[in-house]
Amino acid sequence: MTKISLTMLALLLSSIGTVTTAYAAEIRVLSAGSLKLALDQLLPDFQKSTGDTVTIEYGTAGAIAGRIQKGELADVTIVSRSQLEMLEGQGKIAQGSRVNIASVGVGVAIRKGAPKPDISSVEAFKRALLSARSVGYVNPALGSSSGIYVAAMLERLGIAQDLKSKIKLVTVGGDIDGVFRGVADGEIEMQIGQISEIAISPGVDLAGPLPNEIQNLTFLAAGVVSASKAPEPANAFIRFIASPGTAAVLKASGFQPG
Repeated sequence: MTKISLTMLALLLSSIGTVTTAYAAEIRVLSAGSLKLALDQLLPDFQKSTGDTVTIEYGTAGAIAGRIQKGELADVTIVSRSQLEMLEGQGKIAQGSRVNIASVGVGVAIRKGAPKPDISSVEAFKRALLSARSVGYVNPALGSSSGIYVAAMLERLGIAQDLKSKIKLVTVGGDIDGVFRGVADGEIEMQIGQISEIAISPGVDLAGPLPNEIQNLTFLAAGVVSASKAPEPANAFIRFIASPGTAAVLKASGFQPG
């Protein structure tokens, strides 16, 4: 190959690299914290395949939806399907960008290594709660879908008043990994929450899912924020996390894909 040909090849490769860099996007995602374990595993593959950079902030679904409502800048948000539909109706989410991601059920967390209580039936679950030293769940006032459900469920089961003195309402800050820290530290004997959040929490075990009769599935969906500066890369990110190739990671994180 001649010297001039080598020079032209070098210039061509340099220009390709420049174009790739120019088109690489920065995608900001605001997501419900229950997806943290799965997204942390999926993110490197997406960034490697696209060259895009993704930053993700987590919180309760209610808090994330509130931030989008207030106009916080982001490209993608992932919250419950009903919350995303509400945001879409308010014009905060681009029409037609909503994609269902996964569903997750509710379970009971106990301290790692502790004996697992019998929660295989509704009556057994009630007995376990009533005999527990303390019972926790995320404060419903924070907009947690699991916290809202658990508070209403205890009322329906007729044991809310009996548990009143032993209920520990958990406050979730920026550290979504710390939702079950009270269980790990021995301050809370049993804590009810989303199975996917139990899966990412150190120092705790999953005692089991709630019985089918009182189980509650939260359906998570993603959408492109209307004010996004990178709507196409944002759409590509959503398609990636909803693709069949991510199903195994979602299942291992406590979700049912789709």
